[in-house]
Amino acid sequence: MPLKIVGVSGILLAMLLAGCAGQQQGRLDLACRQGIETAYDELSFARSQGFSGSVAWSKATSLLGAAKVVEQVENYQQCVDNVEKARFYIRQSQGS
Repeated sequence: MPLKIVGVSGILLAMLLAGCAGQQQGRLDLACRQGIETAYDELSFARSQGFSGSVAWSKATSLLGAAKVVEQVENYQQCVDNVEKARFYIRQSQGS
């Protein structure tokens, strides 16, 4: 009988951990999607202000394109990393 209780407890623990992992994945998914949208808005604003940062804009655009690709294959951590790098180059183009 104790073996059966341990088995059920193990299954419940595994389900709990799987549920927590899914929640983290969901948050990264949201951060990725929102980050891409925000970064594109910031890039458009920087371009409209006429800041001279075409090299930084090109780097940011490439990183945002890569972020969209890795979002499609559900590599959300890499997506978030690419968005953060892109936003750095956008800020750099604005002289901040």
